[in-house]
Amino acid sequence: MATLDQKLEAGEVVVLDGAIGTELQRRGAPMDEVAWCARATQSHPHLLLQIHQDFIHAGAEVITANTYASSRTMLEPAGLGDSVAEINNQAVALALEARDLVNRDYPVAVAGSMSTMSPLVPGTDHYDPTVSLPPAQAKANYREIAELLAEAGVDLILMEMMMDIEQASLAVEAATATGLPVWVGFSCGLAEDGAVVMRYRDSAPFDEVIDAVMGVGGTVAGVMHSTVEVTTPALEVLMGKWQGPVAAYPESGSFKMPEWQFVDLITPRTFAAQCRTWVESGVQIVGGCCGIGPAHIKAMSMGLPRKAGARSQA
Repeated sequence: MATLDQKLEAGEVVVLDGAIGTELQRRGAPMDEVAWCARATQSHPHLLLQIHQDFIHAGAEVITANTYASSRTMLEPAGLGDSVAEINNQAVALALEARDLVNRDYPVAVAGSMSTMSPLVPGTDHYDPTVSLPPAQAKANYREIAELLAEAGVDLILMEMMMDIEQASLAVEAATATGLPVWVGFSCGLAEDGAVVMRYRDSAPFDEVIDAVMGVGGTVAGVMHSTVEVTTPALEVLMGKWQGPVAAYPESGSFKMPEWQFVDLITPRTFAAQCRTWVESGVQIVGGCCGIGPAHIKAMSMGLPRKAGARSQA
């Protein structure tokens, strides 16, 4: 992390990996009807290990453990409540092993993924309204996974798909309490009038959510699991509110629980060109999420400038 922090302080660019869950699906790991990609950590560890290695070979300087859907909130309804520690420990161990096996000539950080994900309605990308935890239980679940990730040896915690103020604040608070660097990724959409709003859980104005959540903690703020078309205006809003390092890692395709739909995917070449545009506007951390594979990251990493461009003054 010292090397990453130095790069960010110097205005240099950091390459994040791409999707883990959807890449597991693409390579043949079945997705769980409730816990999505979490069960694959145990059922297909060989695939997960190879995916991490492939992203490092593609140029990633940060790889992400398969813990996005591994909180108690997701695992308990899937009948895996007794395996929360085991699954998270194994996911981090596989990422660390991949880093050791590839042994690049530059440092590679391992991020532990945390989300506010809760069970979805099958066949949709909508959250199940019948599954709602009391704030105290949600807070305890976030604290549990944050502490597990820290104890397992991650270098930073990546908060993925932050979608509202209440749950995101509880999750970021838990992650920050570990003392590790916390990178916060927001998922955005566009309202009918073109305003950038939060995606999925509510439609709160993005600028209000930035202030509230980043006020709780976080050293990096970014736009993730948002389409390429939405990511650009969302980044403009973010850079007008947040003065620290900014990340961008978009999606491509769509979701119908429990499977990602690999349709109308952005090509690696187009993805690389778009990421370069974001870097030239001041984004320092670039990668991908759902639908974005090693080929995208390789194409992107080969064409990036060493330093991000100057950010415009909002």
